[in-house]
Amino acid sequence: MSDPHPAHPAHPAKFEDKRTFLQRLAEFIHPGPDSAAELIETLADAEDNKIIGAQSRAMLEGVIRMADMTAGDVMVAATRMDLINIQAPMDELMHTIIDTAHSRFPVYEGERENIIGTLMAKDLLKLQRAPELNIRALLRPAVFVPETKGLNDLLRDFRGYRNHLAIVIDEFGRVAGLITIEDVLEQIVGEIEDEFDIEDDDGDIFALPDGGYRVNGAAPIERIATAFNVDLQAREDADEFDTIGGLVAHEMGHVPKRGERHVLAGLEFVVLHAKGGAVRWFKVLPAAPT
Repeated sequence: MSDPHPAHPAHPAKFEDKRTFLQRLAEFIHPGPDSAAELIETLADAEDNKIIGAQSRAMLEGVIRMADMTAGDVMVAATRMDLINIQAPMDELMHTIIDTAHSRFPVYEGERENIIGTLMAKDLLKLQRAPELNIRALLRPAVFVPETKGLNDLLRDFRGYRNHLAIVIDEFGRVAGLITIEDVLEQIVGEIEDEFDIEDDDGDIFALPDGGYRVNGAAPIERIATAFNVDLQAREDADEFDTIGGLVAHEMGHVPKRGERHVLAGLEFVVLHAKGGAVRWFKVLPAAPT
């Protein structure tokens, strides 16, 4: 027998919009951003309204902009890469590591294009306990990525494997440059201080094992002139600059890049480290006689 009072089907639960009328009206009048540019403008408005701080806004903008960036946009170009030759004598290898002060290096054999691995500077300490080891035994696998690799994807990959340096390859399979996890993170958090970034109070001139000196690009011109007993103030326009980095850049006519050299007042200035459009550190030694 059929049920004289069949049960009514349960009504689907209705969505309860808990927004107030004013909230719904505001969203109708001012809809959310439709593009990255509008989202960045929204962040600027949030900062103006004291909802977020300036540093938070800058970091969020970095995340948004990074979504459209690739490895090719922020890599260190191949011509500026500091590489280690697997066949170089140990003394030469150690000088390269000390002078550049990087924590990891691409290693090549034969031609510079033939990258066979990466070397962590700290791994050289293992040679102290096991002298029978050679550099080849300390190499870690090299990671290769295309120039078109998105920074978001690259950051995820860096987090997944322990080697935080990748060799960037162009569309023809040639080495275009290198990129590190620091290069990617700096797009979000800004410039990251590293082992080269020593506080001013810690000094600006340091002796190197090969007889040269590591000199802070922000060191006053007078300080360098006195320390090396040279006349820098007599140069044209020298009084317009306060730092040795500014003077050398002016003399060169462009923002110096790592590895570039310039002779000034009988001294050879080799750019060891440049960041943010300025030289952080030079290697300074007497210029070779011409």
